[in-house]
Amino acid sequence: MLRFSSKSKWLLIFLALVFLGQFLAADEKTDKVDKIFAEWDTTVTPGATLAIIQDGQIIYKRGYGMAKLEDGIVMTPSKIFDIGSCSKQFTAACLAFLIRDGKVSPSDDIRKFFPEMPKYEKPITVDHLIHHTSGIRDYNGLLSLAGFRPDSDCPNIDEALEVIFKQKRLNYPPGEEYSYTNSGYFLMGQIVERVSGKSLNEFAQEHIFRPLGMKHTIFQDDHLQIVKNRATGYDPGEKGGYTLDMSNWDETGDGNIYTSVEDLYLWDQAFYNFKLGKDLMDMLHTVGVLNNGKKIDYAFGLVIGEYKGLKTVSHGGAWAGFRAGIVRFPEQKFSVICLTNLATQNPSALCYKVADIYLADLLKEKPKEEKKKAETITLSKQELEEKAGNYQDDKFAAWITFSVKDDKLQMKLGREFALEPVSKTAFVTADPQVVISLEFLADAKGKTNRVVLKRGKEDLYNAVKAAPVGPLTLAKLQEYAGDYVTEELLNARYRIVLEKDNLFVKFRTASKDPLKAMAPDKFVLGRQSLEFLRSGGKKITGFRLSVGRAGGIEFAKK
Repeated sequence: MLRFSSKSKWLLIFLALVFLGQFLAADEKTDKVDKIFAEWDTTVTPGATLAIIQDGQIIYKRGYGMAKLEDGIVMTPSKIFDIGSCSKQFTAACLAFLIRDGKVSPSDDIRKFFPEMPKYEKPITVDHLIHHTSGIRDYNGLLSLAGFRPDSDCPNIDEALEVIFKQKRLNYPPGEEYSYTNSGYFLMGQIVERVSGKSLNEFAQEHIFRPLGMKHTIFQDDHLQIVKNRATGYDPGEKGGYTLDMSNWDETGDGNIYTSVEDLYLWDQAFYNFKLGKDLMDMLHTVGVLNNGKKIDYAFGLVIGEYKGLKTVSHGGAWAGFRAGIVRFPEQKFSVICLTNLATQNPSALCYKVADIYLADLLKEKPKEEKKKAETITLSKQELEEKAGNYQDDKFAAWITFSVKDDKLQMKLGREFALEPVSKTAFVTADPQVVISLEFLADAKGKTNRVVLKRGKEDLYNAVKAAPVGPLTLAKLQEYAGDYVTEELLNARYRIVLEKDNLFVKFRTASKDPLKAMAPDKFVLGRQSLEFLRSGGKKITGFRLSVGRAGGIEFAKK
């Protein structure tokens, strides 16, 4: 029988109390985490998987909701997800191996690897692809405009490359701006394949996944492939419930990695244990630099940022019915990984909510003077109405509409926002969850002709006020009717017809809604913007189509 001295007994009691305190504290934190995910912790909803990592260990992992509603399969941390654009960091790492070995240089003209690429005024380099500064239009949007339906068509690699190679113009000169585009990372994956002679998946398996023990991770380049333990992706149903939303595109590089939070934990640790080499992992943190010398926050498939005073390395992903978020706090050796199988979820935001719990003592809120909301003023109805109208963004031709309702200026940008005036020309959104500031600018005569939208210091839109739409008689509407063709979208033919006093676009991926006039010769169709072109200002010769990150695609009237 063991005997303890009085001093030893007190030491044991103290250690037991410390352990119990730590256990209760940990249990309290995980209870708070579970409450964040409570909405999806049911047997009738899609869900999420979560891994919380501290000092090299997973300190909490869980599955919430269902992995497969149709089969009653519960979500677990081992379930496999499509992680969308979180795949980009792995493509960048593959390319980094080739850069480190001297087989590719960031300064290489990409026509070295793609002689089919048009020769633009200035060369596009590998570095431009890495940091989203190439100006290349987004190929996903281009394929959709060319007639490929994401829910039923399967564009092959050659078709995806062809639609990129057919582009006669860039969104902007290489290196001038940052504009996120999937085309760059798809081309990066193709560079890895052309230089190495292996598929991107084979190269990644050899250089990343197998060395790190990521046994359940693949670049899926065949949508017919069986992926064991995979969760199903979902969208909310229009009449309640959920509908399936799975990817059937085989392009890799910009996306298409299937993995689990458990495997991503092994990747997260490679940034600390340097199993792939410290020089390589350091390279992945190299941010881009614009032609004017300004640094951007995008590195090699990673966003270098800050959250409440702490440095972060992060990326999000969204494809089909899957969403992904990975947030690393490198100085705290703390990471949160969240994967979800419902298109309306926001796992990156969930990751930060988890970080709020575990890093509460370290996080710093913004100073009170920065958080203080600007005092609003009252403007006359005339002062508000002179700002009303349709405004078109300079870059990608997106439309913003302002109107006056109940003595308030309203902004329609995807959805409607009420605005509060803080000066005669400056406004802020009334919704505290969407903080956007606006500044209306005037011409030499004092008439409002432009608006600039910002989120913090980030420029969102710089839009010009359009001329008002005049009366559109049937004769004027009939001018727009006809067939329009473009080489840039694989010779897609759009037919515009006049039916029931409205113009409609007849094309397999076009919206069935009528065109809405925004300004003389300018219309919108959903998110698409069409500007009709005339010869000498008279006969219509074609139109210019813009949507998302693809601007200014020209169609010729046949």
